[in-house]
Amino acid sequence: MYQTTLRSPVGELTLTSDGSALTGLWLAGQKYYPELSTCESQPDLPVLQQAAAYLSAYWAKAPLPPLPPLAPEGSPFRQAVWALLREIPYGQTTTYGALARQLRSQGIAASPQAVGGAVGHNPISILIPCHRVVGGGGSLTGYAGGVERKRFLLELEGVDASRLTIPTRGTAL
Repeated sequence: MYQTTLRSPVGELTLTSDGSALTGLWLAGQKYYPELSTCESQPDLPVLQQAAAYLSAYWAKAPLPPLPPLAPEGSPFRQAVWALLREIPYGQTTTYGALARQLRSQGIAASPQAVGGAVGHNPISILIPCHRVVGGGGSLTGYAGGVERKRFLLELEGVDASRLTIPTRGTAL
């Protein structure tokens, strides 16, 4: 495994790759940050450079180049959720409940809470846009990188985050 770190408007990012695809993108201090001590630093790896170019355009609000190949590791259920996340258009949001309904329409048993667990364990933040998922009623819930980073990313994409609320304990997804 290979890794590099990048500076960003939301803090330091750590990217990992298996050599041909991106396997991880984590924000400093986020939940579920993996142990990466065995990863070799390789900032010149083409897939990591492609991811860095994508992120640079993203931060600049410039036209986005193609995504690098993505290879997140997870259960079949998580893979199904992450595939739906990739379909959420830039600058738009959906809810955990809506994603659960989409999965059920595909014959996959899902609740909003189960979807929330899969979204929270997304190993490729930003590029698999888990920040575009909000709670029922527009609450800014469930972002492993923190609610303020989620708000920042949504506002960067042009979402009116002023209408989104920070939930109180016990708010439903």
